[in-house]
Amino acid sequence: MFSASRTVLRTAGCLLLALSALACRAETGVTGNRILLGQSAPFTGPAAQLGIDLHAGAKLYFDSINHQGGIHGRKIEIVTADDKYEPELAADNTRRLIQADQVFALFGYVGTPTSNAALPIFTAAKVPFFAPFTGARSLREPFNRQIFHIRAGYIEETEHLVDQLVRVGVRNIAAFYQNDAYGQAGLDGVQRALTKRGLTLADSAPVERNSRNVGPAAQKLLAKRPDAIIQVSTYAASAALVRQMRAAGYTGQFHNVSFVGSQPLASALGADGPGVGISQVVPFPWKPSNPVVAEYTRELKKAGKDEPNFSSLEGYIAAKVFAEGVRRAGPDLSREKLIAALETITLKNYDIGFPIEFSPTRHTGSAFVDMTVITRNEKFLN
Repeated sequence: MFSASRTVLRTAGCLLLALSALACRAETGVTGNRILLGQSAPFTGPAAQLGIDLHAGAKLYFDSINHQGGIHGRKIEIVTADDKYEPELAADNTRRLIQADQVFALFGYVGTPTSNAALPIFTAAKVPFFAPFTGARSLREPFNRQIFHIRAGYIEETEHLVDQLVRVGVRNIAAFYQNDAYGQAGLDGVQRALTKRGLTLADSAPVERNSRNVGPAAQKLLAKRPDAIIQVSTYAASAALVRQMRAAGYTGQFHNVSFVGSQPLASALGADGPGVGISQVVPFPWKPSNPVVAEYTRELKKAGKDEPNFSSLEGYIAAKVFAEGVRRAGPDLSREKLIAALETITLKNYDIGFPIEFSPTRHTGSAFVDMTVITRNEKFLN
């Protein structure tokens, strides 16, 4: 009797130890029915529409798969934090998301200065940082195993813009840039592309982050009368520059990198919008022949949402690729398994109508760049 009781107790003890070990191995931010992601982005302030649209697109995809039961029985949720596009707030948000909210991964941060502020924090904590809305080299070089990009870099975008201009004979090119890491990254890209072609920048003029005070920049650029100005800022400042320079009689071209926020820029420009160019890093959202665009459009209609737009499509694609990594990682999800699973995504085994390819030594998934132009009624031509 005593021996049997000891056996039962020993068995029960072993079972408790086993359950305890399993609990210890459970990954932060992952439960039996949920995967928790964290997103710091501007949801208020002059750049708010960027964060709002990116989040809306990601949520559209996650809501769709959650409605079907999630992945391996787990639904994906995003907890958001407003950083107003300010680095200090982004750093504080990142600490809180990792330490207090205990998220599994960080997703869809918006901006270079804010992502750079989060960089040392998530790197030290070994938390995956997926699909930041930035093309800066500082988030790509040196290689960081925690970071995965689904968009082309500013080097690819500015190379494409300069190439398009030079091909049609435009060589007198100036730059308008945000006076921070984002703007400097774009400015460097423009200068690099011009140097490659034996050209020099006509001039450049800065604007402060989250500011619409573009008067000094407009005066400086008007004095040089460049044939084209490449803008590396957000929609509020870029629209203000176009309007001021047009009012002063400037007739040259304006071109923007994708981070500007295409729809918000078109809305802010109104009648001054037609002819303004924007490079894009996702497919044209009104191209139903593209598989991922067709899927995105169907989900928008099912959800009763507004018109498609470039930023929400980017959020949708980012969520779709992240979910593919979770599927490949299997039911016993961990951060290490997610990273390893994402690294197996290649052009040969993952075709959604948008080129994504990772490897153990390369986490920049796409170099896709396209061109669009704002037309009448705040529409776009591809």
